[in-house]
Amino acid sequence: MRLKDRVALVTGAASGIGLESARALAREGASVIAVDLDVAGGEAAAAALRDEGSEAHFVRADVSSAADCEAMVAAAEERFGALHVLFNNAGISHADDADAIDTDEAVWDLTMNVNLKGVFLGCKYGIPALRRAGGGSIINTASFVAVLGAATPQLAYTASKGGVLALSRELAVIHAREGIRVNALCPGPLRTELLMKYLDTEEKRQRRLVHVPMGRFGEAAEIANAVVYLASEESSFVTGSTFLVDGGITAAYVTPEAS
Repeated sequence: MRLKDRVALVTGAASGIGLESARALAREGASVIAVDLDVAGGEAAAAALRDEGSEAHFVRADVSSAADCEAMVAAAEERFGALHVLFNNAGISHADDADAIDTDEAVWDLTMNVNLKGVFLGCKYGIPALRRAGGGSIINTASFVAVLGAATPQLAYTASKGGVLALSRELAVIHAREGIRVNALCPGPLRTELLMKYLDTEEKRQRRLVHVPMGRFGEAAEIANAVVYLASEESSFVTGSTFLVDGGITAAYVTPEAS
């Protein structure tokens, strides 16, 4: 097991990438703190991990709240004695997120508070815990749109994920000599509820797939495999990376000069 005796905290663990990653980390031996606002979903996720023989505990937290982020990290140390892996994954994509003209300020603020401030707060309270554990891995969910921009206007989401990418790079440099690695995980278009609620017809889905060289949507479980790699010692020389798991979409559209 690649993560035996490791403790991993996963935000947004009730569904999608977070749920699949919690499962994958647990399969590799990690004790998991499953964090979400969705109490029923988060409790169910943690219970399912325990039923499979893993150590897991649910914590309700709003990642845009400093007090909640401090409490979720404290829960990891109190419950399991340490924190080694921090997966700042929780995020939203608002239905009314559009361009600069049509996006309401409240939508912008909410998106930034969850997607970017939530990652900042996770790191703010998580990094001291990783130091106490002697080092570890931070994985922050960004997106391929942080590299490309989105074809369909979603300005707040894209800007928030660009912020996650920049934040991750800087923290990687700051903490590299402390044995703390920080990487930005950038998924491509996935068959998750978050995306499929927008691509709600076959025509819309096919229009998106035209741009994906592999010709299909990714699965949350495939992103979870990347999370396990970035969490484990197999990626011991990987930090500050824009870790793309995107079916080739950025390779098709980013020129060498732009990258």
